[in-house]
Amino acid sequence: MTQHAADGHHEIQVRGARENNLKGVDIDIPKRRLTVFTGVSGSGKSSLVFGTIAAESQRLINETYTAFVQSFMTSAARPDVDAMHNLTTAIVLDQERMGVNSRSTVGTATDAFTMLRIVFSRLGDPYVGTSSAFSFNTPEGMCPRCEGMGEVTAVDPDQLVDREKSLNEDAITVPNMGVGTYNWETFASTGLFDPDKKLKNYTDAEWEDFLYKPATKVKIGTKSFNYEGLVVKIQRVYLNKDREAMQPHIRAFADRAVSFADCPDCGGSRLSQAALGSRINGVNIAECAAMQISDLAAFVRGLDEPSVAPLLVNLIGLLDSLVEIGLGYLSLDRSTGTLSGGEAQRVKMVRHLGSSLTDVTYVFDEPTTGLHPHDIARMNDLLIRLRDKGNTVLVVEHKPEVIEIADHVVDLGPGAGQHGGEICYYGDVAGLRASDTLTGRHLDHRARLRETFRKPSGHLSIKGAAQHNLRDVDVEIPLGVLTVVTGVAGSGKSSLIHGNLAGRDGVVVADQSPIRGSRRSNPATYTGLLNPVRNAFAKANGVKAALFSANSEGACPTCNGLGLIFTDVAMMGQVASVCEQCEGLRFTPEVLTYTLNGKNISEVLGMPVEEAVDFFPSGQAHAIVSRLADVGLGYLRLGQPLNTLSGGERQRLKLAIHMAEDRSVYVLDEPTTGLHLADVDQLLALLDRLVDSGNTVIAIEHHQAVMAHADWIVDLGPGAGHDGGQVVFTGTPAELIADADTLTARHLRDYVA
Repeated sequence: MTQHAADGHHEIQVRGARENNLKGVDIDIPKRRLTVFTGVSGSGKSSLVFGTIAAESQRLINETYTAFVQSFMTSAARPDVDAMHNLTTAIVLDQERMGVNSRSTVGTATDAFTMLRIVFSRLGDPYVGTSSAFSFNTPEGMCPRCEGMGEVTAVDPDQLVDREKSLNEDAITVPNMGVGTYNWETFASTGLFDPDKKLKNYTDAEWEDFLYKPATKVKIGTKSFNYEGLVVKIQRVYLNKDREAMQPHIRAFADRAVSFADCPDCGGSRLSQAALGSRINGVNIAECAAMQISDLAAFVRGLDEPSVAPLLVNLIGLLDSLVEIGLGYLSLDRSTGTLSGGEAQRVKMVRHLGSSLTDVTYVFDEPTTGLHPHDIARMNDLLIRLRDKGNTVLVVEHKPEVIEIADHVVDLGPGAGQHGGEICYYGDVAGLRASDTLTGRHLDHRARLRETFRKPSGHLSIKGAAQHNLRDVDVEIPLGVLTVVTGVAGSGKSSLIHGNLAGRDGVVVADQSPIRGSRRSNPATYTGLLNPVRNAFAKANGVKAALFSANSEGACPTCNGLGLIFTDVAMMGQVASVCEQCEGLRFTPEVLTYTLNGKNISEVLGMPVEEAVDFFPSGQAHAIVSRLADVGLGYLRLGQPLNTLSGGERQRLKLAIHMAEDRSVYVLDEPTTGLHLADVDQLLALLDRLVDSGNTVIAIEHHQAVMAHADWIVDLGPGAGHDGGQVVFTGTPAELIADADTLTARHLRDYVA
């Protein structure tokens, strides 16, 4: 189905788009308008918007640079598309978490802290220097003790040793330091300690040397050793390393042995004493950075100083935008690594609202993720403001409130995966409503309240919860029912549930966080499906199972079973190209001669989950793929790399795995993320099945269909940040609608009406 608008230069033209599952899509997208792309998960929305339009725009911009500059950039392959015309610069605002660099904060990521530093360098009393004197990322501004990190690490000696034992009895419990290892020798053979003496009997001097002696050369007879105390060694070997790069058992040890405390010199503010001593109206820069952004905006408004007037106007504008976008509850000193995907996307968005660029194509991925219905209206205003500045705004979204404000809607489908990739509707919202597409039919669909609410079989108690903005909260979460925890963004939902239930016996948390090692991993390896599949291939062909693993013997030797060759090109980082030896199939030619029911291992891994349900009619393989289909991932290919999955898909994959375990309490964080209105019903049916088979489901969720479907609601608020942190309602959805006057109650009342 081809769609054309009137005049050539006023629309972005796409011809013959075949990226991923797109089936030769032709479309014209009007410029300087707000276009929303809809369709079920896996229908091809992201392939068209991100994989084709945004990818080609960014590739063409890179090609305008000199060869020298290009050598510093990662090179992108041209998307699979016949032709594209009239592209403008694309800026992608996705939900990838912002870099987890521990030096990055909301203030540094938005330039708000940079502006604040300049204000302090001009107005602060006493004067301490230029703006870099207030930066915790420069030598002159950082606290010397913690080097601008704000934290110091303390090591607990009892996590390193068993004091009841001697060195010869394996007293050191640190990984890779058992009896006989080189590390153990440096303690047992230096002559400083009696290897048969129990550690609890050491003198104070011996204990001090054993743990804290700085690196020194020790001579024993003709041999000389480098000796350092155990805690000193642990800090050097383990703690100065990137936590993410550690092996899991080392990371578990480091988490056990090390506690992080605010730096005693700077109180966690990361800054030098000089910077902390300079004040404006009695307030220093660290106190400004720790304020809730909505309060900081009020403080900055109170500064009347002609010498920095233009700067103050910009800073106030930036802080107001953060408040307007629903992030007023954050503070500038909040580390960006702790933001959710939705929060990260909104922080990135604020950087562009103040930009003087126009005629840019802004591309959004579900900008309402993590937003309460109350906040969605404000997000809509921002999308419209970006459009009205003369920009093209493309939004991938499922929420009817956002679809309503679109100038144009592009609906993809009709199904997911191989059943999608076509344009089902193109036009305005009224036309979508009247169309017979899945999206059109569901636009006004409402979940109903339950006729009867399930009765709890007991309760999980949370007492005195005080993490982040929670105000000493006591709450009973019912067991054996579906509980929805709701409230505006920043009201304290995650703090309450993750902070107090994660880690309890029988509680499993399925969230949207990235999955480690996800370039090699895929749904087949991650769910354990590959084991029964390999065994079935081995049995059918009379060969060994290891041949059918792309991480083992059967792997193509050229690409080591990745199907891609990653080349480090000068400064460009890694460039991926399809392996010419196996043509991306990942296995040796010999392995591909073995078949199971007429398909080789590469063809089986290329299968979507829904096809695999029929292909494996019984046994463990059938059980695993059925669970993947149950959670709405029927369109995923078994061998699809996990790093191509969205946050919502990752969460549903984790849920499918946990459904096989003997756990009884499931905590889900916005399980509707990335789900089409039609798929939400399927998710609700799945949650019902989990509860009806004796489990407890606790969902942190803003989607009103899920609230309406709940047995019990815990509503937090009344606002965000220091205006939140309290339980403002607990009870059934019917009671919420009938009696409560919270933001959630008002919106849910309208929804079911």
